[in-house]
Amino acid sequence: MKSWPEVLTFDVVGTLIDFESGMVDFIRAHCGPAGQTMDREAFLAAYGAAHDRAGTLLFPDDMVPVYHILAEQFDLPRDNAIAKAFAQDARNWKPFPDTVAALKRLSKHFKLVAMTNCQRWAFAGLEKSLDCPFFDTVTVDDALCEKPDPEFFAFTRGRLSRDGIVKDKILHVAQSQFHDIGIAREMGYCVCWIERRQGLEGYGATIAVEEATIPDYHFATLAELADFMDEKALVAATA
Repeated sequence: MKSWPEVLTFDVVGTLIDFESGMVDFIRAHCGPAGQTMDREAFLAAYGAAHDRAGTLLFPDDMVPVYHILAEQFDLPRDNAIAKAFAQDARNWKPFPDTVAALKRLSKHFKLVAMTNCQRWAFAGLEKSLDCPFFDTVTVDDALCEKPDPEFFAFTRGRLSRDGIVKDKILHVAQSQFHDIGIAREMGYCVCWIERRQGLEGYGATIAVEEATIPDYHFATLAELADFMDEKALVAATA
């Protein structure tokens, strides 16, 4: 490891929270036969493409126009109430099965900080499902911009500097190549890619990139990162 970090900063949706399953489960439950029979991977890829052109609304409010785009493509109900419920349901998405336990293990070694493009009203529900493990949380409401805008990272770094934490002591952990890994690497951060879709084709519901950025660390799950950090901490303690 380049330098033992003091802080792990986390993307939330897609890294800690299984938003793909959350969206698909909502569509299957609320959109009738068309929702129940739609192809999961086709829907996720279409969501990623639609989200990339959804306009200027903040996440997850931008899921309302995204739903209407997807309704046309997958013959889902053209219902604004369902579109709004689709967005509101973001606060109820669940963590990946390994997330909560892995965060508890990582919190023994590091301060954990959330960096999320979610608005705080939605993040409040997600944080509760994660057992509120964070030393600090930065939402789009705080930063007034969305990743991959470098200003989001600069805002977070400024907050952490109040506690004497410098960039070299931060490891940024994320799933999205587009929103996190590429820009964090460009800005000189040490980065860990949690490739939640390892073994699957494409980028799913995440906006695709032409070429993936090579991270400092690369795991398929957060549990693997926790295993790695536990081992490093044990070696350091016994050295």
